[in-house]
Amino acid sequence: MLFKITTVIAMASAVLGHMEIYKPCSRYSSKCATTPALPAGETIDYNLNTPIGSNGSILAPFCKHTTPWPQVTETWTAGQPVTVSFVAGGATHSGGHCEFSVSYDGGNTYVVLHQELRYCFYTAAPSAGGVDTVRNFTFTLPANLPGTDHAIFAWTWVNAVGNREFYNNCGDIAIKGSAGSYTGKKVTIANYGAGYPVIPEFLGNYETGISYYTTNITQVTVTGAGYS
Repeated sequence: MLFKITTVIAMASAVLGHMEIYKPCSRYSSKCATTPALPAGETIDYNLNTPIGSNGSILAPFCKHTTPWPQVTETWTAGQPVTVSFVAGGATHSGGHCEFSVSYDGGNTYVVLHQELRYCFYTAAPSAGGVDTVRNFTFTLPANLPGTDHAIFAWTWVNAVGNREFYNNCGDIAIKGSAGSYTGKKVTIANYGAGYPVIPEFLGNYETGISYYTTNITQVTVTGAGYS
């Protein structure tokens, strides 16, 4: 009986999965309102909610898929609010640290646009009665964010509870704005291979790893040629 119960729980966990963005449309997702035509030779990815890193090992490349959608799926405007939406349900691992970033150089450099630290996906601290019902994050883009016809949007997440994993989805967007540059925090990467820190399980301490997001950081500058 114990074996059967354990098997059922494992199967349920597999079905539940983790977290996945559908707006902007993650690369090769099957769950977007409108899925673009796939690049030649590529197929739909039904496992976008799995980690790209675990316990310091690399399981998949950043973005999971390095070939972009043939066309952008969202057009944002500098200085205006945008909303990033996740597929309903999923396993939120008691929250953790999320960042929302953008790259103008094909994925070499990511600058952070917004952070949801400690309790990502939760209404408040779990210990204070917070519940994991947050699936939409709205934030305002910097007014001086450069315009571009094609940028990579990235969501990254270090989970609070469970294996020390690193999650990431990417989408392809355009940004309306003028040519110019923007300087901000470089995206934090952890639990993802040699050269990156392993952030331990939080064990109720939601300050765990926070310095990698707030004080022990690097500033980067990105440039865009403007939106045409």
